[in-house]
Amino acid sequence: MIERKHTRDRMSQIVINGDTIYLAGQVGEGETVADQTHDCLATIDGLLAEAGSDREHILQAVIWLADMGDFDAMNAVWDKWIPLGHAPARACGESRLAAPRYRVEITVIAARA
Repeated sequence: MIERKHTRDRMSQIVINGDTIYLAGQVGEGETVADQTHDCLATIDGLLAEAGSDREHILQAVIWLADMGDFDAMNAVWDKWIPLGHAPARACGESRLAAPRYRVEITVIAARA
């Protein structure tokens, strides 16, 4: 059975199929990519908790940066957030995001805890 949470006409923020959790791409607020990454990851923490998981159970993360020049600053926040020994499969690339104010967007797939 597929379960959807925070569903609107275009998308759901959480989709659960069996023991696999899919999150929509998340963005954050703030002036710097570090601020936005921190805010985005806090939102991901909340969505994972709501779905019965946590950051130790992330299977895959895809990160889009508006500018790859922000790679090190984003990673400084990411590296403190992801638990040691629980790094997921990950990809990171540069892309134009939904609005010019956004500098980072992250989506994750996780297993139930």
